[in-house]
Amino acid sequence: MVNSDPLSISMDKAVKHYSSLFKLPPYGKMISFLAFLCVGSGILSVIILFPSFSGLILGILLGASLLLTNIVLDHIISILVLRGDPIYDLRRTTGLSLFCWVFWLFFIFIGVIVAVWFGSIWWIRLCLLGFSAVLIFRLTVLNATSFKSYSKLLAASFLQPIPCVLQFMVAWARIDYSLFLFLIFAPAMSIISSWLFLFPLNRVGEKTLKVPSLSLLKAFLLNWVVDLNAPFETFLEQLGEEQNVEVSLIKFDSAKPKAVIAVPSIHPGPFKNIGSSPLPSMLKASLENTLNCVACVPHGLLGHEFDLASQSQNQKVIAHVIDSVTFEGLETRATPFVKVSNGIATACCQMFGKSAFISFSLAPKTTEDFPQELGFFVSQEAEKHGITCYTVVNAHNSIDENADTEEVLRSLKAVAVECLEKALSLKQLPFEVGVANVQPKEFSLKDGMGPGGITVTVVKVGAQKTAYVVIDGNNMVTGLREKILSTLSSIGINEGEIFTTDTHLVNAIVLVERGYHPVGEAIDHEKLIEYIREATVAAASNLERVKVGCRKVEIHNVKVIGEKALETLCLLIDRAKRRAKRIVAPVFVSSGLILMLFLMFCLS
Repeated sequence: MVNSDPLSISMDKAVKHYSSLFKLPPYGKMISFLAFLCVGSGILSVIILFPSFSGLILGILLGASLLLTNIVLDHIISILVLRGDPIYDLRRTTGLSLFCWVFWLFFIFIGVIVAVWFGSIWWIRLCLLGFSAVLIFRLTVLNATSFKSYSKLLAASFLQPIPCVLQFMVAWARIDYSLFLFLIFAPAMSIISSWLFLFPLNRVGEKTLKVPSLSLLKAFLLNWVVDLNAPFETFLEQLGEEQNVEVSLIKFDSAKPKAVIAVPSIHPGPFKNIGSSPLPSMLKASLENTLNCVACVPHGLLGHEFDLASQSQNQKVIAHVIDSVTFEGLETRATPFVKVSNGIATACCQMFGKSAFISFSLAPKTTEDFPQELGFFVSQEAEKHGITCYTVVNAHNSIDENADTEEVLRSLKAVAVECLEKALSLKQLPFEVGVANVQPKEFSLKDGMGPGGITVTVVKVGAQKTAYVVIDGNNMVTGLREKILSTLSSIGINEGEIFTTDTHLVNAIVLVERGYHPVGEAIDHEKLIEYIREATVAAASNLERVKVGCRKVEIHNVKVIGEKALETLCLLIDRAKRRAKRIVAPVFVSSGLILMLFLMFCLS
C-alpha cells in the first residue's frame, strides 16, 4: 500500500540511501589487498624511472617497505592516536588506509600513462597529486566520523601518507627543497579543502534541525557500527514531542493466566535498536516474565510518526502495561472467527463477550502501515454497535506491489463494516484457548526474525479451530501467508490469520536496498512453515476453557519522534546528499588545480 503523505515519501527517500553503506572485509583479507596495492605502487613508481630488472627488484622492495610502514603506522594510529574512539579500531583504521591506497594507485597509474608521452616529471607530479588527494580524503573522512580532538585527527590524517611519500622520494633519487616545500603546502591545502566541503554540509543540519549534520552522522555510525543507541536517541529526545499512547490487552485466564495479546498504538521503529524498534519483543518478554504465560505483540495501525524516541520511553510504556495487566477475565463466550474479503482488503473479526478482535490485510498485495483514519473509522463503528473494547491489528503480512491509497482505504472501511456486522450476528459459545511459542535458533535478525520468534494462539469455538500466528519480523514476502494457512488447514485448523510484529530490530543490519529482509526473503519457507506447524500442534494440544478480559491502557506524556521531526530528519539525509553532490566537484577539482599549479612551479 502506498501512502502519499510527505512522511512516507521522505522515509522512502531515506531508505534508498541505505544501500550506499558498506561493510569492510576481514582484517586478513584487507592486508592482502593492501599488499597488492603497495607492491603495485612500488613497482610502477620505480620501473617508470628505471626500466630494468634492477628497477623491478627495487620496486618490489619499495612496495614491501610501504606495506610494512602502513601496517606499523595503522597500529600506532589505532592504539595511540585514536585510542578510545568507538569507531576506529585497527580493522577500520586499516580499511581507511586501504581506500587511500586505491586512490593513490589510481593517480600513479594515470601518471605512468602520461609519462610515456610527456616525460617522467609528469609521473612524479601526478604521484604527488595522489598523495594530496589521500591527505584530503583522510582528513575529510576522519572529521566526519571520528570523535577525537582536531589535533589528533590531523595526526591520524598525516601520519600514514607522509612517511610513504618520503619513501617514494628516496626511490626517485630526488630530494630537494621544492619537494619539501610541497610537503608543507599539501597538508595546508587539505585542511582548507576538507573544511570547504564539510562546513556547508553541517550548515544543512543546523538550518534544518539546529544540529550539525556531522553530529547526526556520527551518532548514526555509533549505532550502525558498534550498536550504541544512546547518542542517536539523545537527538530524538530533543526533536520529539509528547503524546498519549494506548496499548490494547486481551488476556485469557484459566486457573492462572494462559495467554496475552498486546497491541500497542506505537510503531516499532525507526530502525535497529533505536527508539521503539525492539518494543514488540521487549513487551512480550516482560508480560511473559510477569504472568508466567505466553504473550504475543502483533502490529497496530499507527505508522512511523508514533516511533518512540528512546529506550527510556519503552520502559515507561512497559511499566504501565505491567501495572495494568493484573485484571481478571470475566467473559466466557466467543463467536466463531469471521473473515471477509472484497478482492482488495481482508478483515478478520472474533468477538469475545463484548470485546472485538479485528485485523486487516491487503495480502497478496503490499500490507504496510495503514492511515490513522482507519483506526478512527473502526472506533466509530465499534461504538455504534455497543462494543465496549476493541483491539485492531494490522496483519502486516505481505510485501509486493503497491495499490492506490484512496481505493484501498475505501475497501478497508467496507470490509470492516461487513466483518463487524457478521461477527455480531453470530451466537456466542463457550470457547477454549491453547498457545505455544517457538524460537528457531537458525533464524537471526539478519534473516528477518526477531527474538520473539513465533507465537501461535489457537481458539476453539464449537467445532471451529482458529489459529492466530504472530511472527516477530517486519512484513512477509507475498504468497507465504497463503502457504502457511494452507498448511494449517491440512492439520485441522479451520480458520486463521498470519501477523508480523513489524519489529524494526531487523532493519539497518543488512545491506540490501530495502534495508532489511521481510520474513521469507532470507528464511527457507519449508523450515519456517514446519516450525509454525509444530507450534500450532502444540497449541492445539493444550486447549482449555478460559475466561477473557480486554482493557485499553493509556500512557500519558510519552515522547515520540513525531511526524514533523521524523519527516525533517529523513529529508535532511536527502538534502545533505544533494548538497554534497553540488559542492564535491567545485571544491576538490579547484583544490586539485591549485595543487597541480603549485607542483608545476616546484617541479618545472
